[in-house]
Amino acid sequence: MSLAEKVLAVNNDLPIRTDEMVHSGKVRSVYWLTEADSRRLIEEKSYDVAADAPLAIMVISDRISAFECIWHGEGGMNGVPGKGASLNAISNHWFKLFKENGLADSHILDVPHPLVWIVQKAKPVMIEAIARQYITGSMWRAYEKGAREFCGIQIAENLNRDQKLPELLITPSTKGILKDIEGVPEQDDVNISRQDIINNYQAFKFKSIDDINLYEKLLTEGFEMISDELAKVDQIFIDTKFEFGYVRDKSGQEKLIYMDEVGTPDSSRIWDGANHRNGNVVEKSKEAFRQLLLSHFPDPDILLNKDRMDERSALAKDNELPESVLMEVSKTYTEIAEKITGETITLSDNPKQDIIDILEQQYGLID
Repeated sequence: MSLAEKVLAVNNDLPIRTDEMVHSGKVRSVYWLTEADSRRLIEEKSYDVAADAPLAIMVISDRISAFECIWHGEGGMNGVPGKGASLNAISNHWFKLFKENGLADSHILDVPHPLVWIVQKAKPVMIEAIARQYITGSMWRAYEKGAREFCGIQIAENLNRDQKLPELLITPSTKGILKDIEGVPEQDDVNISRQDIINNYQAFKFKSIDDINLYEKLLTEGFEMISDELAKVDQIFIDTKFEFGYVRDKSGQEKLIYMDEVGTPDSSRIWDGANHRNGNVVEKSKEAFRQLLLSHFPDPDILLNKDRMDERSALAKDNELPESVLMEVSKTYTEIAEKITGETITLSDNPKQDIIDILEQQYGLID
């Protein structure tokens, strides 16, 4: 069995029963279940949701995206071995910890397979909730050019690259294109201030102004919890993205929950503690892959300049990365997952068939 066959690269072609189009993102595909199957599973599995809650099967792939492109390797390796299972395992771990510590639930109801979640449909808050503990990446680049205000927050002078900030900084941005909000451009991923959110909380899909305080509490306490746990395995939590949404519980009450993924190498920067103490930044996240791509190609401006997207897309399509590169990425993902969860990430010989078998035999969802 070749490594390429152990990679789940295509995840939108499973014979899962659904009446809707499969939504396929860069990494995950979502299969919305029929109303009958949703009701049946809620009853059979005693999920803590409203009886008529819409459910979905979410299948994560091993694809790797960076600079808004999907990358592939030689030998037909169209993803990174163990990446999907690592991401799911890490998110599962943090979501469970949040719930056990009384923060909030997540959208995940069940984990039938390392690459699969059963989730309830949430109404997303239209905010990418970014939290930063160190000044690095895009924030440092802006700071270096003279920026001192980020999302309405003034930060200190004389900071150095990769320095720890005096306190956790919340720098939200828009999720999707929002229209008719004064002072907020109609484009995706625009930085916004807390005042922008308060003034337009309904446009951002908050149910009340009080829920702005709640999202910040869940963001801050969730970040601190992950940071403390990572410190126990000598890793440093640098920054991350949280997403939130609303669901109804069994009694029909709406509640704010965590959704998407959390604290993963895809959504966060994580640095190795031992190297950092020696003055070196060693990324334990997707940032390491981004840096590798920038050094791999002779003209890194193609990857950084949004005006060269056609060239960038061609670069990703026409270049097979060495297997050694993808295996180094695999090592980064699986090692950090195993540190966090304390469990081994194992690769299936035939992940797609394994998923089909489980969803057929244990959930009755295969046509």
